[in-house]
Parts: sequence; C-alpha cells; structure tokens
Amino acid sequence: MRLFVSDGAPGNLPVLAAACRAGARDKLLISTVGPEECVVPFLTRPKLPALKLDSGHYLFSSSAICRYFFLLSGWEQDDLTNQWLEWETTELQPVLSVALYNLVVRGKKGEDVLSPVRKALIHIDHSLSRRSCPFLAGDSESLADIVLWGALYPLLQDPTYLPDELAALQTWFRTLSVQEPCQQAAESVLKKQGALALRVYLQKQPQPSVPLERPVSNEPEEDELSAHTLSEEEIAMAVTAWEQGLDALPPVRPRQDPVLPVAGERNVFITSALPYVNNVPHLGNIIGCVLSADVFARYSRLRQWNTLYLSGTDEYGTATETKAMDEGLTPQQICDKYHAIHASIYRWFNISFDFFGRTTTPLQTTITQDIFQRLLSRGFLLKDTVEQLRCERCSRFLADRFVEGICPFCGYEEARGDQCDKCGKLINAIELKKPQCKICRESPVVKSSQHLFLDLPKLENRLEEWLSRTLAGSDWTPNARFITRSWLRDGLKPRCITRDLKWGTPVPLEGFQDKVFYVWFDATIGYMSITANYTDQWERWWKNPEQVELYQFMAKDNVPFHSVVFPCSALGAEDNYTLVSHLIATEYLNYEDGKFSKSRGVGVFGDMAQNTGIPSDIWRFYLLYVRPENQDSSFSWSDLMLKNNSELLNNLGNFVNRAGMFVCKFFGGCVPKMTLTPDDQRLLAHVTLELRLYHQLLEKVRIRDALRCFLTISRHGNQYIQVNEPWKRIKGNEADRLRAGTVTGVAVNMAALLSIMIQPYMPTVSTTIQTQLQLPPAACAVLPTDFPCLLPAGHQIGIVSPLFQKLENDQIESLRKRFGGGQLEDSLELKAKVSKAEDPTELANPEQIKLLTDAVTKQGNVVRELKAQKADKAQVAAEVAKLLELKQQLALAEGKPPEPSKGKKKK
Repeated sequence: MRLFVSDGAPGNLPVLAAACRAGARDKLLISTVGPEECVVPFLTRPKLPALKLDSGHYLFSSSAICRYFFLLSGWEQDDLTNQWLEWETTELQPVLSVALYNLVVRGKKGEDVLSPVRKALIHIDHSLSRRSCPFLAGDSESLADIVLWGALYPLLQDPTYLPDELAALQTWFRTLSVQEPCQQAAESVLKKQGALALRVYLQKQPQPSVPLERPVSNEPEEDELSAHTLSEEEIAMAVTAWEQGLDALPPVRPRQDPVLPVAGERNVFITSALPYVNNVPHLGNIIGCVLSADVFARYSRLRQWNTLYLSGTDEYGTATETKAMDEGLTPQQICDKYHAIHASIYRWFNISFDFFGRTTTPLQTTITQDIFQRLLSRGFLLKDTVEQLRCERCSRFLADRFVEGICPFCGYEEARGDQCDKCGKLINAIELKKPQCKICRESPVVKSSQHLFLDLPKLENRLEEWLSRTLAGSDWTPNARFITRSWLRDGLKPRCITRDLKWGTPVPLEGFQDKVFYVWFDATIGYMSITANYTDQWERWWKNPEQVELYQFMAKDNVPFHSVVFPCSALGAEDNYTLVSHLIATEYLNYEDGKFSKSRGVGVFGDMAQNTGIPSDIWRFYLLYVRPENQDSSFSWSDLMLKNNSELLNNLGNFVNRAGMFVCKFFGGCVPKMTLTPDDQRLLAHVTLELRLYHQLLEKVRIRDALRCFLTISRHGNQYIQVNEPWKRIKGNEADRLRAGTVTGVAVNMAALLSIMIQPYMPTVSTTIQTQLQLPPAACAVLPTDFPCLLPAGHQIGIVSPLFQKLENDQIESLRKRFGGGQLEDSLELKAKVSKAEDPTELANPEQIKLLTDAVTKQGNVVRELKAQKADKAQVAAEVAKLLELKQQLALAEGKPPEPSKGKKKK
C-alpha cells in the first residue's frame, strides 16, 4: 500500500494515528507530494491524503482510509462507530474547515475561530456526558475516537479553543492525546509548530464557507404538532391552566418612582453599553447593546421582576474634542447636540429606558475621583513616563486623534495617530512619518509625559477569585467568557488611566492637574453616575451585591472593560460595589457584504431608519431575528423583505387578523362559547410547551432563539384554522356552528397570548393587537408561564385591522441603492487619486497657504463666539458660510479636493 500525503494536510493526522493504532504503519510506503498534485487519476482536483491499494484502487477520504486500516486489523464494525464517522464527514468537517482556515490562513482568534465549531464540540461533549463512557462508542477506544481526535487536534491542542465548560470533551481529548499513536502522528504532522504547520497547505485550498443553518423561523414540518409526543399529564395540566383563566395571573406589581431594590424580590438591574456621543449609531450599534437590553428589560417587567434599565451617552475623551474642532463647536456643545440625537433615535426605536443619562455631570466627577482616591490610598496605582508627540506651538501633548501624518505601512498621507483609514492598521502616533498637529499644522516633537497606571497585576488574584464565584451558574455569553480568559491567560499588565487632554474628568492629584482620566477608566463608572442622576439612593443599586442581579449588554469589543478593568477598579476600591452577574455580549452585525461606514454612506444609521417608511417595530423584529449571538451576522435588504412578508405578514399577522376577523364577522365581535375537544386540548398543550421554552430561552438571554417560539405558535394557529375551516362550519348545522365557535375562541385567545409574548420584540404591534382585542389591562402587564383563557366567552373585542404591510421589491431595491454608498464621491480612494493628480506647480505658495490658514482659524473663532453668545441664527449662518468658503480656498491651495458643504438636513 502506498500512502500519499502532503505537508500540512489536516487529514494526515487521523490517518497516521489510525495506521499506527491498527498496526498498519509498517506495511505502508509513504510518499510526500505537493498540495496541488492530483494523485488520484479520476479526480478533477487534488485530494490528500490518498491511499493506493495493492489492487490499484484508491481511497481518498481520511475516514475511509482509517476504516480500511482498522478492518485489516480484524476490527468488527458497529453501528454507533459508523454513525460517528458519518457525523464527522457531514457535520464536523464543514465547520472545522472554516475554523481552521480562520485561525491559520486569516489569522483570526477567539470567537471567530471557535464560533463555527462550537455546536459540534458541544454535541461531542453532551454525547460523552450522557453515555457516561470515556470514549465515543463505549468503554474502549474505537475507530471513531481516532478519526474525531485527529480531525480536532490541530485546533484543540491550543487550550484556548477547548472550553472549560466542556469537561467531558476535555477529558476525552487529553486521554487520547497522551497515547503513543496519537503523539507520534501529532509530532509527525505538526512538527512542534502547532496549527501553523498547516498554513502552506491550507493557503492552496479554496476558502471554505460556513454551512447554512436551518433558519430560526423556518416553515413548519408537515406534521409539526406531532413532533413532540404529549403525555396525558401535560395535556391535563394545560387544560387546568386554561380553565383558571384570568384568575391564574399574578397581581401586577405597582411601578415605583424611582425604581429601587426591594428585599425579598428579584431585583434586576440592566445596563447597555454607553454609546459614544460623537457619532450617530448604526444598526449594528443598536442591536449590539440598547435593543438587546430593551428586550430583556421588557421581558423582566412582564415577569413582574423589580427591574431598572438605564444607559446614557459616553461624552468625554479625544473623539469629542476632535469632533468639536471639526464642527466649530465646543466639546460641551457637541455633547449636547449628539446626546439629543441619540435620545431621539432610541425613542423612535421604542427603547424603554427608565433613565437615559450622560457622563458629563458633576456626579461623574465626584464618583470617579472617589474611586481613584480609594485605589491610590490602597496602593493600586503606579506612575510611569510615556513618550508622546507634543506640539510646542499649541503648548500641549497631542492625543492620537490630534495628529495626522503619513502611514508607515501604506504611505497614505492623512493617517490618524491611532489608525490608518486606508489600510486599517493600528498605529502608534510616534511612528507616523511627517506628523502634523491637526490644530495648527505644525510638526510636533517627541517628549515624555508622566502618567498614572492601574496596577492590574496586583489585582489579578482578586479578579480571579471573583470570576470563579461569578461565572459558575451565570449566563455570561461564550464570547464574554473567552475574551476574559484570554486576557487572564496572557497575564494582566498595568494600564494607563490618564491622558493629556482638557475634555474629561480632572485628575485630583498634585502634578497631574493638567490631565484627565482616560475615558476607558471612567466611562464604566458612568453607569454609577447616571444612576446617581436618576436617584440620590443610587448606592442601593451599586453597593448591594447581595440583593441585585446586574445584567450588562454590549458588543464583544467592550467586554474587557466590563469583565476585567472595571471589576479590578471596583475590587481595589474596596467599597462593596455591585459587579456584573451576567455579561451579555454580541458579535458584530455587518451591512450586506461589508461594514457600516458613515463617511462612505454605507449602511443604515439610526436617524436614517426613520426616513425609510418602514415602522420601527419591523426594524426591531429583523435586527433581533439576525442578532449576532454566536457569530457575526449581516443585515440584508432582501432578507428583511423576505422576513417581513413571510414571517410577519403571512404568518403572525395573517393568524392574528383572521382570528379577530372571525370573531367580528361570525359572532358580532363577541368571543363565542368554547367546548374543547381532545384535539383542542392537545393544541393548548403544544402552545404551553412553546411558551415554557420561550421563558427558558429568555431567562438565559437567548433572545434570537426565543423569537422562534412565538412564530411557531402563530404557525400552529394558522394550521389549526386551516384544518378546522370555521368559515365553512359556521354555515353548517348546530354542531358545526358550535365547532366554529370553539375554533374561533381558541384562536383569538392564542392571538391574545401572542400579543404579550411579542411585547419585548415589537411593543407597538403588541399594543395594537391588545387594543383590537380589548385585552384586559391586567393581562397586558403579565406574561404567564402557562396558557390561560385570557378572553372568556362573552368578551367584546374591538375593530380588527391588518398589522403589517407588504414590502415591495422596487421599494427595497430603491433603499438598497440609497444606502449603498455609491452616490458618494468623497471616499478615501478618490481623495487620494485627486491629490496625486494635482500638478504641484499649480499649488499656491506657502505664504498664501499660511494666510489662508490664519484666516480660517480667525473665522472659526468668530463662529464659535457667536454660537456661544446664542446670536441670531441668520448672523451665525452668514459667518459659517464665510468659514466654509475659506476652508474650500485653503483646500484648493493645499492641492486637496474641496470638501462638500455640510448644510443642515431639511426636516
């Protein structure tokens, strides 16, 4: 037998391990060929490893080759092993290929690698746990173990990708990894380079794609109701709950003002990451924090938990200063302007904050400085010097965004001091070539500045102890756990907490009066100051870890500040602070095939969504439908149209409308008498199961998965109506008319239940249904755990009308084009081309440029003074026009394309 292998081919591992384990290694002639060599004559593309048998036939899948070696050794096939081999080929390999490609070729880390394969790893772990066997097919090692171990080893040999919570998988993997056949195969293939040994081979392979999962809200199976076999007990319990009706509902707890923790109750404190004030949030920002948190806050209130939900704008820092300079405003004016924009957007999206605050308040200064002093007095702060760029003309150290220069990587001439907008690489400001102060255009010099650092290594043990207590039994998302562990695995480093800026919380320490706190240090303290601005009893929330459950929502890039940095600050301050109980982090939402970009006009931003003609509840539903819970997802106009027209219009809306219309048309708007048959009772039990699953999922903050439950219930309802045809039965005999009444009554009660279940997702639609059905106020405020009869016989409903409108293809294509960015001509690439195309001989002389620069500065001061004095708008507009004209002249003199005027949008 001749085995053809290629250096770095992942399939080599299980094949070599199986050959050694089955005693076939000595019978093999092993030939190493190139990754693009087509060994198997009848295949159109290379496939390695490949085994040429003595008969001249070929085997060219790793599992088939491994099976052959085991058969030669006298192994007897069994069904369970064959099932695992089939699963490895059809389910594991497609997702594992994506994970390895992301890790080895694309250089990705963390959830980008783990996310595609997570479900497969959980499946193996659960199978091992459930069978209580050390190996996949029983008490002894089998072919299945060798094949799956070999497939997974390149990934799992790095402990980063072997999650701690999968204990059975860990034990299985480590048991196999120390066996001699596996050790020899690993050393032969990976050559002590780890997964990087696969790079050259994988670079030659086509990029794999993530297999499409079954959609969250798929069409029902032909007999979906029979998918779960109901017990008599389940049916009886469902009927009992139904018969109890409104009496089964718990009393509605009165709302406090302010909301404060109550001893003996479940006190749920919810925050969403503070959006930075200097920009308009896009759809990804909205789903990443405020909308996800809003769903859970609304659900918590429906459960009658004592719930407080707050957020606010993060307003200090460099970005605010640069934005203020760009717009000719003071930092405070920028904060006021964009805080109002954020608040307006969130109102339109129906975000149910109990309070939406901001960080530029006196209480922010007081609380931040108190934590700082406590850290200082306990020896958790260090002093050190940092090399920075300083502008002598402006007499200030320059923060990253106040510097521009030539990118050291790609040569782009307008790279910022923190990142190049053209090549996207991160930059240390002192690495820029020909740096310029963004304020005066002088060349800065490198000088040292003394700063304060939080001594994270000194706090590391306290953090580890807190995490070990918190993570067990908590609902931290997998990416939050992974990111936190990766920080700890690499060892914590001291982190600078001060900056040479004017706009920020002042540092109350001699020698540092000209500095402010770095925004990452005091932004998370903003949660406390915002709470303090909401109520003077804020410490009952923030210094009460025994009674308060803190849920914090954010995108994954914010995790370290909430799971490591802020907890270290709070633990070091030693003031019994409430720390996060459940950290809920999303991945990223992309736009179509790319990323959101305000500068390029790509993607839908919060203020734009209002002008599309699509109601906010439709936006909410779709963003939650594609919520990036386990991996990045994408907004798609076509998919938005599909989900609106199928799931909302044809499924949910169709059912609710038909149920209500039957009551109005056939029974004069009065809910008819209901006499339940065994089929009706089974339907109640199925609805109850979906309702309980909905609760289980939302209690675990699996927001996207829970959405499937109410869509499934509405599909059950549509099936129920379609099978029973009440529009026909109402024309029949007495029994038929009674049956029509029962079906209509049950259906309209299902619609009433749905109106409560969808409230966290689509609050306006929820209210509309409840108004149409005249649902009692007590029922609107409580979501039961079982399905009671909410609308008894004799209940009068209101006027019923359609809930959703169809989105047309022409409408969607128009919106796709509008938000695709194609209409903008001021992209970075075009600016670069225009700059290079200018003839240097036609540029104005340096003296003229200096005169124009001075004129722009002077006119900018005139505009700022008029705005500060709140002068007449016409006068301000006239002076702004002069400033824009001067800026255009200066741009032309410097050989740059003039920027388009930034006039206010018409309302």
